[in-house]
Amino acid sequence: MIINDLKDFNSLRSAPFLNKTEALIILDQIDKKILNSDWITIGIMAKSDVDAKEALNSIIRKYKYKSFKNLDQINAKGNVFLKANQKTGEVYIRSENGLGEGILLTCQYDDLSTYSQTYGPFPLNLFCK
Repeated sequence: MIINDLKDFNSLRSAPFLNKTEALIILDQIDKKILNSDWITIGIMAKSDVDAKEALNSIIRKYKYKSFKNLDQINAKGNVFLKANQKTGEVYIRSENGLGEGILLTCQYDDLSTYSQTYGPFPLNLFCK
């Protein structure tokens, strides 16, 4: 499968492998969406809490966000789902089986008439690039 657009992720349950060109195209597209939103919520499906936190930290570094409340203290066993709200700084994690793997980003807006849109699942290492 060739990934050229954010909409190519819509039917996926787990993040695909992206080659360097695809990753650059997707990063450019998601950067524009994030920069035009008021805040984002982040959902991370991973095989461990360590992997989920590493993915969240890569987003924090890339977009120069403040860290999330209690990020170092949260943990869960096995496959996990981590959710973080950039506006409130809140983050939680839970064990959950049957999930794919990847990052889901939802662009949120202060104007409630503007539709929030979720993008992904992106590879856990996408924002490390």
